[in-house]
Parts: sequence; C-alpha cells; structure tokens
Amino acid sequence: MQLAMNSLSAQHRCGPLETSRWVVHLGASRVILACRNISKGLAAAKDIQAMTGCSSDTLDVKTELPRLDVLIANAGINSHTFQMIKDNEAMITMNVISLFLLGFLLYPKLREAAAKYKTQTHFTTTSSDLNEIANFDEHKAPPGWIFAPLNDETKFSAMDRYPTSRLLELIIVKQMATLLPLNSNNVIINCVSPGTLGRTTEVGSRSIVHGASSGGESHGQCLPDCKIERPTGLCQGEKAAEIQSNVWEELKGKLEAIQPGVTTVS
Repeated sequence: MQLAMNSLSAQHRCGPLETSRWVVHLGASRVILACRNISKGLAAAKDIQAMTGCSSDTLDVKTELPRLDVLIANAGINSHTFQMIKDNEAMITMNVISLFLLGFLLYPKLREAAAKYKTQTHFTTTSSDLNEIANFDEHKAPPGWIFAPLNDETKFSAMDRYPTSRLLELIIVKQMATLLPLNSNNVIINCVSPGTLGRTTEVGSRSIVHGASSGGESHGQCLPDCKIERPTGLCQGEKAAEIQSNVWEELKGKLEAIQPGVTTVS
C-alpha cells in the first residue's frame, strides 16, 4: 500500500504524526507527507524514521508515484479571529475548499490504482463531531450566495465557524460519494472524527487508520468512533438534499475557478 498524508507536523501530540506512525508500522510500502512547510515535513519524517527505520524521499504524487492506495486529507485550522485566505475566510479555505481541491486532483490517481491492481482505494477526510452543533444559517441564503456571508467579517462567529466548516465537509463527502459511485470507480470516500478530548492522540489516530481501511459500506459515510453513524442535523431530513446540492454547486464553481476541469473526473 502507498499512502499520502496531507498536512503533517512533528509536534509531540500531533494526530497526523501518530497516524503516519501507525500506517508505517502496519507495513505501508510508502507514506507521503504533505506538509505546510519543508521544515515541518523533514522533522516529521525524521521522527518517523527514528521509530520505524524507514527511508525517506520526495516526489510528485500525481506524476511520479506508481500507485496511490490511500489519501488521508486531514489539514484543518480552528481560528478565533477572522482572516481571509485566497478570497475566502480562512477556515472555509483550509477545511473545505483546499481539502476537496486536493481530493479531486488526486482522485484519478486513486481510481487508476484501484483499476490496475483490482482493489479498492480510499479518500478519507478528518472531520469533527462539532459539525452536529453548527448553526449554519447561511444555508438559508439563495442558491449561489451561501459562501458570501461566510466571507463577511461582520457576520463571523468564532464559536460557529469551525463546526460549520466541518458540516460543509461532511456535506461534500456525501456529495462526492454520490457523484463518484463505488461500483464504477472502486474508490471509497469517507470521513472520520478522531476527537480532541477524551482520548489520547495515539488512540484518536486509530480511527483515522480505521476509516482509511474500511470497506465499501463506509462510502459516503462518517465514522466518528470506528463505526458508521447516521447523519444528524442538516445532513438528514427533507432539506438535506437541497442544501447538499446548493453547497456543491457553489463549491464546484470555486474549485473550477482554481483549476478548470478539476471536478470532471467521472
């Protein structure tokens, strides 16, 4: 198995670092660390090498990697102040737009490996149970105007923005799974919630590894405690499909503006 890990640091209690240790320990032939800067990546690689004895190198995943079995997209931020990054509020950029831009960019690589090696590959994102308490009043806006109020500093709520970003993530995981059915692509798309409280970082990392190795029944699902749980809040009920469609159409426009054709992978 060859795996790519998005956003890793060498902090002592870093969940992604613990996840990387686990997958190396379990025998992954190559683990790729995609970090916010080179120094953090080198430090993390050194830490993992010291514990596992594995070697390290760098490469372009899309063009040079012979196969990609798992993409764990765990980058995310929780900020208490309003800031804009790349034309959108920071948490929306990091936790939603950039996350799915990466997912769509590398989806063809995952599908290629699934077809060539007659297996199932995984795109797993890390979310948070806090999505269940998101207000997300922005969903009431007319189609095409959901993200605009999220970028309005006067309407920013630090308490609600992170939960909202994680709710949006879950909504798009479900939409992506619908657009890219498992039976014709063999790429499992799911999300996990390793948790911040109540468990050690190492224990939390196990839920990420579990999601990245779960079967087809997890396609389009969230596995917060190493098991599938039914959606709640705005992810269920009569309005859920409409909200999902509206969010997707607007996000799709943003992704296509960044990389034309990126969402055309079916």
